[in-house]
Amino acid sequence: MEKLLVKLYEENELSRDEIVHIINEIDAAGKKKLYDLARMKQREYYDDHVYLRGLIEFSNICRRNCLYCGIRRSNRNVERYRLKKSQIVQCCEEGYQLGYRSFVLQSGEDNYYTVHRLTALVEKIRANFPDVAITLSVGERDELTYQKLYDAGADRYLLRHETASRRLYGILHPKASYDERMDCLRVLKRIGYQVGSGFMVGLPKQTAEDLADDLLFLKELNPDMIGIGPFIPHSETPLKFMKGGSLDQTLVMIALARLIVPDSLIPATTAIGSIHPLGRELALNAGANVVMPNLSPMSVRSKYELYDNKICTTDQPDQCYHCMERRIESVGFKVNRGRGDSYRYLTQGKIDVID
Repeated sequence: MEKLLVKLYEENELSRDEIVHIINEIDAAGKKKLYDLARMKQREYYDDHVYLRGLIEFSNICRRNCLYCGIRRSNRNVERYRLKKSQIVQCCEEGYQLGYRSFVLQSGEDNYYTVHRLTALVEKIRANFPDVAITLSVGERDELTYQKLYDAGADRYLLRHETASRRLYGILHPKASYDERMDCLRVLKRIGYQVGSGFMVGLPKQTAEDLADDLLFLKELNPDMIGIGPFIPHSETPLKFMKGGSLDQTLVMIALARLIVPDSLIPATTAIGSIHPLGRELALNAGANVVMPNLSPMSVRSKYELYDNKICTTDQPDQCYHCMERRIESVGFKVNRGRGDSYRYLTQGKIDVID
C-alpha cells in the first residue's frame, strides 16, 4: 500500500486497478500515510493557505428531480424562495466588509433567472466590487448563456459531475443526460472559466470502481476546483432510508484527489462538517484548502436544505467568518484573504480543454 501511495505522490499516475485496490484495502496506517502525502502535496502548490469563499444560496427552486436532493422539484414540503438582486448584492456588501474577496452564487436550476437577469446580477456585483472573484453555480445552461455570463464578469463556474458512472447518473438523475452534463463542463473550460467539478461519496449502489472512475475523470478534465462530499440522505427524497457516505471514505477520496489533481483547489465542504463536528478540520488535514462560510440571509438559510442536518443555518455571517478563521488556524493553516485563484490559472491562464 505504501509503495502505491508514494508512487502516486511522486509520479501522479496510477492505473484504475491500483486506485480500486487503495480504496478497498487501505487501513489505518495507509490512511495516515495518504493524508500526510496529500498535505505535503497541497503545501507544494498553496503553502499553508486556506481560502475563504462567501456562499450565497439565492434560490431553492429547481426544475430538476435528482433522487438525493432536498430541493428536488417533487418535494412539496420545502418552502421555496428567491432572493432579489438587491438582497444578493447586500450579501456581497456584508461579506466584503468582513474581508471576503470571493463570492459563490448558488441556486437550484431556476428558470426565473434568465440569462438577462443573471448577467445583470453579475454586472452589478462586478461594478460594486471590482477586485472580487465571482463564482456561479446555477446548473446546466446553454453555451451562449455561459459565454454571456463570462463576458459580464463571472470568473468561475461550479458544476459537479456528481458521478462519472453513466449507470449511476441515469438512476439518480431522472430525465437528465449524462452526456449533456459532461459537455457543459467542457464548454465552460473552453470559454475560459476556472471550472469546478466533483462528486458524492457513498451513493447507493456506488462501487470502488465507480469512485476510481470519478478520480480518473477528474484527472482527464483537470478542473481548477474539486468538490467532494458524503452522500447524506434527505427525509423528503426517495433515498431517505439509504445509508449515507462515511467520513473515512470521503477523506480518502479528498486525499486521493489532491494527489491525482495536485494543483486543484479542494473545499472542506459543509457536508463533511455536517457528518462530524471536526469534519472540515479533518478534510484540511487530508489535502483540502478552501472553506465556504454562508452569507445567505438568516431568513432563508434553513430552506436551502440539500440534505438533512445541515450545519451553520443559524450563525450570523460574522460568526461564520471568525469561527472558520479559528478552525483553520487550529489545525496549522492560515487564512488567505485574497481571491484564491487556482495555481494553474495563475501560472498558465486559460487551459486547453479535453476533446
